[in-house]
Amino acid sequence: MSDAPHLVTEEQDGILIATFNRPDKLNAMSRELLLLLEEAVLRLRDTADLKVLLIRSRGRYFSSGADLKEGASGPPTTLDSGSAIREMHRMLPMRRIWDEMERIEKPIVVAHHAMCVGGSLEMSLSCDFRLAATSAGYAFPEAKFGVLPATNGVSRLTRIVGPHWARYLIMANIPATAQEALSMGLVHKIYPDETFEDDAVDFCRHLTRQNGEMMGTAKIAIDLAADLGVHQAAAVERMANSALMLMPSYQDGVRRHLATIGGKKAD
Repeated sequence: MSDAPHLVTEEQDGILIATFNRPDKLNAMSRELLLLLEEAVLRLRDTADLKVLLIRSRGRYFSSGADLKEGASGPPTTLDSGSAIREMHRMLPMRRIWDEMERIEKPIVVAHHAMCVGGSLEMSLSCDFRLAATSAGYAFPEAKFGVLPATNGVSRLTRIVGPHWARYLIMANIPATAQEALSMGLVHKIYPDETFEDDAVDFCRHLTRQNGEMMGTAKIAIDLAADLGVHQAAAVERMANSALMLMPSYQDGVRRHLATIGGKKAD
């Protein structure tokens, strides 16, 4: 058995890169991997110099999902009632980690180079940006066991791709290619396999150059807008901009822009 950590991290130009490191186990998500992933998420949150988290892996699979042999997410055999199973799902470490990934006010990017299955797809639904290599693929195998993906698989998938495609992935239990995932809105962009790793890092570098306050505010405003009526959502964006436009970075940026187009000169 390898003593290598199940997830390794490195920092690069303001990007925290977290790489699944169990290629011999199809990068199955063990308790150790989840613990290290949560540490990476909190490190991003609490370190001012880190602007973006990039989650990636190497090997034949991006991840085969939860490590069922270890029992990382499977229900203990002692659970013998529906309410006990529902409570178990509510308290899963996965759910706590996915929720924090959604709430943190910095962007999280996941880069799928190969099949992304089950729990790892649920994790990916909590990321802000999902990038795919041409060889990537997506599936929820839970239907094979007669159950639903229960930590984002239904709730967040439906919010992202709508009920039309959620039925295809969950009820019909049909895997999606990278191109199909792009067409349904599951991923943002597809890159060639040969350049994918560099392309993903370049995308993250682009994010590091964006205004951090804008990014954090936008993440909150977009989530609220998805739940509110159109008039309430418009009020949220007005409130958000009323704070952002008072910041020196906005006023300095406007002056620089006007100077470049021959208008009012910057001070």
